[in-house]
Amino acid sequence: MTGKHHAPGRFVASASEACPRCGEAVTGQFCEACGFRVAARRPFAPLGHQAGASSAAPAEAREMSPSGPAPSGPPASLFPPVPKPEPPTGPLVRAEPVPPPPVRPPQPVRPPQPVRPAPPPASAPPTTPIPSLSSVTWTVLVASDRVYYNRMKASRAVAGSAVEFPAHTSERRVRLVGIQMRIGRRSAARDLVPEIDLADQPVDPGVSRLHAVLTSASDGTWFISDPGSANGTFVNSRELAIGERVTLHEGDRINLGAWTVITVHRG
Repeated sequence: MTGKHHAPGRFVASASEACPRCGEAVTGQFCEACGFRVAARRPFAPLGHQAGASSAAPAEAREMSPSGPAPSGPPASLFPPVPKPEPPTGPLVRAEPVPPPPVRPPQPVRPPQPVRPAPPPASAPPTTPIPSLSSVTWTVLVASDRVYYNRMKASRAVAGSAVEFPAHTSERRVRLVGIQMRIGRRSAARDLVPEIDLADQPVDPGVSRLHAVLTSASDGTWFISDPGSANGTFVNSRELAIGERVTLHEGDRINLGAWTVITVHRG
């Protein structure tokens, strides 16, 4: 039926109908308690159709329904059935207990390693002292040697049989300085004045003008060489080859000429 405040074509629930959700009485299309929509909107009735016909249509349709009277609640399509879970099929698998992890024995505690001290920084290599500025000094003692004279006279007949050993001999000490010290006899014609000059009395006739050369080494020592004398140079009774260089040590004896001996001293 059409109420005073309802437009034609709208469904109006009777006072006897209840909300299928909350059970409260429904007077309109929606439940005033929970807001549930009770019935869907129907199409408007054709013009000129009376209210009685519109109200009778639903009842007539309910009477002609082959399945019986229509249910008063909402259609079942609005609430689909929830499927029940199916029971598990197949044999049940029994869970095996998980074994606990193996317990590792505690590692032995190693004593701390001793800390080695760092090596001292490498220092620069010592510089080679300059012979002339070095604190080590070398000297030579010039004298006459009769034993050497007799051996030379018998083996080589130095300067003939007229060369006699001097009756009066002398000694003198010479300090080795600079880079080079020449041994010989001075010569005005050659403009030669050796640092160790053997032209003084007694004059040894077997000594050449440039007989031997003493040269300083970088470590402060000295060595001797024979540039090519007439009668040769001997160090500790061994004759040097021409151009050979021999390092001198404390107490070495250098023989040259007919009787001259030069003894090396350090300090």
